[in-house]
Amino acid sequence: MRINKYLALHKYASRREADKLVEAGRVYINGAQAALGSDVKDGDTVEVTGEMKTYRYFAYNKPRGIITHSPQGDEQSIEDILPLKDVFPIGRLDKDSYGLIILTDDGRITDALLNPKNEHEKQYEVATLDDLPKGFKRDMERGVNIGDYTTKPCQVEILGKRSFSITLTEGKKHQIRRMCGAFGASAIELKRVRILNIAIGSLRVGSYRPIQDTELATFLKSLGM
Repeated sequence: MRINKYLALHKYASRREADKLVEAGRVYINGAQAALGSDVKDGDTVEVTGEMKTYRYFAYNKPRGIITHSPQGDEQSIEDILPLKDVFPIGRLDKDSYGLIILTDDGRITDALLNPKNEHEKQYEVATLDDLPKGFKRDMERGVNIGDYTTKPCQVEILGKRSFSITLTEGKKHQIRRMCGAFGASAIELKRVRILNIAIGSLRVGSYRPIQDTELATFLKSLGM
């Protein structure tokens, strides 16, 4: 196994950051300084010297109309409007949706959080143009055919005639809007309110706060960190 993959799997750093540790001469395999591309075999001893990087994590309430990644033309991205430097969003939230996004400089958590096989919960509150049809909760929870895919079972709580909360463990493109559309209920407002134990709470639209202490410890433990 390549040394950068080994360090990433053992939660020292992302692969890119692992390469930087190797280039800085801070990584040793069986007492010998590692080089880029060095292999680690079963039974080898790997040591990383010096202090490890301190990562930063933030909960951010993304406004409607802001792009998560790769803005086009005159579109604005999170990076364009936030003063935070050297952090990036984990995952996406489409332009017309708003709510919770995790911002961090810790590339180690990207796959752990986003890989659907890990089935991490994300909760949304949704408002629809039309009244929710009879049996909506039951039918949504059992899984919905959205054209090219049948969604996994989920949890739904009815909040009103035209509003509900949904908790998913996956994230297909425009999934909730497509699920609603399958029942003739157009989603006109979609807000993400929770990712794992991180809740948006009273955080104002466009604002952010640090994730730290017990909240952070619980979050990272859920990701296997």
